[in-house]
Amino acid sequence: MTKEELSHLKEIKKGQDSYDHPDFYNLDDLFSEEHLLVRDSVRSYVKKELSPIIEDCAQRNYFPSHIVKQLGDVGCFGPQIPVEYGGGGLDYISYGLAMQELERCDSGIRSTASVQGSLVMYPIHKFGSEEQKRKYLPKLGSGEMLGCFGLTEPDHGSNPNGMTTNFKEDGDHVILNGAKMWISNAPEADLAVVWAKNEEGIVKGVIVERGMEGFTTPETHNKWSLRASCTGELVFDCVRVPKKNILPGVSGLKGPLTCLNSARYGISWGALGAAMDCYESARKYAAERIQFGKPISGFQLQQKKLSEMLTEITKAQLVCWRLGNLMNEGKATPAQISLAKRNNVEIAIQIAREARQMHGGMGITGDYPVMRHMMNLESVITYEGTHDIHLLILGMEITGENAFI
Repeated sequence: MTKEELSHLKEIKKGQDSYDHPDFYNLDDLFSEEHLLVRDSVRSYVKKELSPIIEDCAQRNYFPSHIVKQLGDVGCFGPQIPVEYGGGGLDYISYGLAMQELERCDSGIRSTASVQGSLVMYPIHKFGSEEQKRKYLPKLGSGEMLGCFGLTEPDHGSNPNGMTTNFKEDGDHVILNGAKMWISNAPEADLAVVWAKNEEGIVKGVIVERGMEGFTTPETHNKWSLRASCTGELVFDCVRVPKKNILPGVSGLKGPLTCLNSARYGISWGALGAAMDCYESARKYAAERIQFGKPISGFQLQQKKLSEMLTEITKAQLVCWRLGNLMNEGKATPAQISLAKRNNVEIAIQIAREARQMHGGMGITGDYPVMRHMMNLESVITYEGTHDIHLLILGMEITGENAFI
């Protein structure tokens, strides 16, 4: 970030962020003091540092890179990673609540954090060597380094096993070739956890550092979604990577899919945060907007919309809370995580669309967050398992039949 860009952000008029979450079933009673402290700390940070600038960043398709260190300071990078490796040492409900508060602000900001925590720090912690953990995790946790995760390819998205990115041995190094796309954080990342096939066709995780010759990260432009985050490609042209950078603890697609389970869990909480923000914006707007001599909140159709929003939010809150407990107990299944990711993103999109209509023409402006949320969620419903792919994961769990082949 240049001095001019930072100065511009500081000059933006700081509007009052009066957000307070809906809690119709008193779920706060189910959270521990630590859970509430984590949530309220992240919420305070969002209100102070992110809410004043997020609309401007989205309008300008600009990633405010100065927040990376801030996110590390507030504990949003790897809160579920042990303290000794630079994480927060917290449980999965704390992690979920942090992601909820970040995405209440913006899906792109939550993506930045969940990629760092679930797709970069998590695989290094779970599958990495002790040397790798000590070298990378503290700097990733503090925000000194930013990471990204390379799985999706130009020709292989929902079918990661078809990946063509590969490496061949060359003494103490491997030679990496291929490309990945739709990679959050890529243009700013200091390192990438890349999934590639070795000469036997076995998928392995490789840590690729910025500055390695032949490694480039072209930025993706012309996005209508996630405009306050950075997205790009990972291109590997005969990149020499030390063998010690290969994650030793896993082989095959189990590696990246295990990481995606952690990230999808975070998304289920994050999308709920976006839904809650849209609901709150619609509820407040309806109480203030006067038509036909009274607030539109007094009309049946608007009450119907708000009632349905709150019902879906409450159901999603219960799903997140229960899934968080299953994650803490080590009992959550991939299918259970898929259900939560798919359901919560779907209800968030529907709530954003209804909220946009309740705001009328104002709903398409940056004066309110709903249009931005709606555009962002169109990406969230696609990445880390499309809406249809999660249906098939559930279908296979229910029937025992594999519809992917």
